[in-house]
Amino acid sequence: MSQSSNTLGPVHYDGTLVLAIELSSKSWVLAAQIPGLPQTRAKRTIDPDKLALQSAIDGYRARAAAAGHSVDRVIATYEAGWSGFWLARWLIAMGVEVHVIQPSSVPVDRRMRRAKSDGIDAELLLRTLLAWLRGEPRVCSMVPIPDEVDEDARRCVRERTELVSERVGLVNRIGAVLATLGAGDYNPLLQNRRRRLAELRTGLGKPLPPNALAKIERLLTRLELVIAQMAELERDRDAVAEAVAPDEGGKMIQQLCSLRGIGVQSATVLVREAFVRRFANGKALGSYAGLAATPYSSGGIEREQGIGKAGNRRLRTVMVELAWLWQRYQPGTAQVAWFRDRVGSTGRRVRKVMVVALARKLLIALWRFVIDGIVPEGAIMKPSA
Repeated sequence: MSQSSNTLGPVHYDGTLVLAIELSSKSWVLAAQIPGLPQTRAKRTIDPDKLALQSAIDGYRARAAAAGHSVDRVIATYEAGWSGFWLARWLIAMGVEVHVIQPSSVPVDRRMRRAKSDGIDAELLLRTLLAWLRGEPRVCSMVPIPDEVDEDARRCVRERTELVSERVGLVNRIGAVLATLGAGDYNPLLQNRRRRLAELRTGLGKPLPPNALAKIERLLTRLELVIAQMAELERDRDAVAEAVAPDEGGKMIQQLCSLRGIGVQSATVLVREAFVRRFANGKALGSYAGLAATPYSSGGIEREQGIGKAGNRRLRTVMVELAWLWQRYQPGTAQVAWFRDRVGSTGRRVRKVMVVALARKLLIALWRFVIDGIVPEGAIMKPSA
């Protein structure tokens, strides 16, 4: 499950060092509010290394001591991104309170030409964190820091998605080569792919040219490796769903698989990408999935701009697919009844728009199912084996 660095309590700034870290591969830029020096623009650039960061924190402590203040508490923040959560875990182990900010939630200047630099970004992060510590929860969104085990478990889900994309690309490249030769009726995903390739003829009735044949054979070699790796990941995935004594995430996967219309892959994505995290309510979960509405209302202008898409795209994709399947396999549920009542006899476009709303409702219902044990109203369970 997701973890928190510390329980947030009242902040006494006379003894609290507040630190913002702007990360990059070349350098880290720090912006700090130092006890005893609240008006000082304490910014510095350090090497992208944890030891350099520790040295900088010690330096800030020394500056506070020189001003007659002792640093009893350190609160740090940085934006979630490519750096992951290893730095947050290291800082927590060092006794630092860490809050990881969702980048898309930080308000920025909307002028066409706005100044931007790592120093400005670090200063913005510091001001955002200070506002959040003052009790302004809407100033930004904080990302839960996942447990290391949960973070590692979702790598298999994401790797399989990457392999599926590679498989599609390889199949398309093979098809493109054959299309230039007028050769068709060839499926590289079948087990007899090698034998069928040798039997192929061009549009002129001739065997495939040697260079084209060699290229396709190399592509098939890569394709077979991708297929083998996908099969290995799927075996590991299925083993979790069939385990006798699974961990907490495995129990959730098994629980979701007990519902008709939900397979192992969908259940695994839901659990690893979302349900192992803690959410305050269903609205927070919908926002994390990028399924939250984005209304535009100003003066007499009112329109709906669609969903935000600022959340987890993997989770959002699976939920939209699952929403379509849910109508087929769970037609008697309250969510499907709501969807059909809203859609009625409208056309395809309205159905495609409303299925996103169904996906959000379904996501919240499934979350409550695995967390609180509340079965979705009208849902049918799979028969026990």
